[in-house]
Amino acid sequence: MADEIAKAQVAQPGGETIFGKIIRKEIPAKIFFEDDLCVAFHDVAPQAPTHFLVVPKKPIAQLSKVEEGDTALLGHLMMIAKKCAEQVGLPKGYRLVLNEGPDGGQSVYHIHIHVMGGRQMGWPPG
Repeated sequence: MADEIAKAQVAQPGGETIFGKIIRKEIPAKIFFEDDLCVAFHDVAPQAPTHFLVVPKKPIAQLSKVEEGDTALLGHLMMIAKKCAEQVGLPKGYRLVLNEGPDGGQSVYHIHIHVMGGRQMGWPPG
C-alpha cells in the first residue's frame, strides 16, 4: 500500500502511459475484452482475487479532465465493467474504483476503472 501511495505522489499527467502501450499492443497484457472504445485486462498487481481494469482507448488523463463529449464513453466504460464482471464470474458483487489525482491514488494518468471482487470488500476503503 505504501508503494502505491508513493507512486501516486510522483506520477505526472501528460505524455505516454503504460496503458497507451497496452492498447497499441506494444507491451503484453492479459486482455480479455476489446472493442472500438476500450480494453479490459487483468491487473498485474491484483488487490483482490479478481482484479481487472477497463481502459478507454481515448487518452483522457484524469476524470477531472473529461468533457461533455465524453459522457457516452464514460457510460460505455461502466457497461463494459458490468459485462466483464459477469464474464469473469463475480455474481456476489464487486467494487469499481476510479482514482483521481495524487490524493486519490492515481498512479497512471490515463483514466481507468478498477474492477475488484472475489472477496468481501471492507469499508472505508482507504
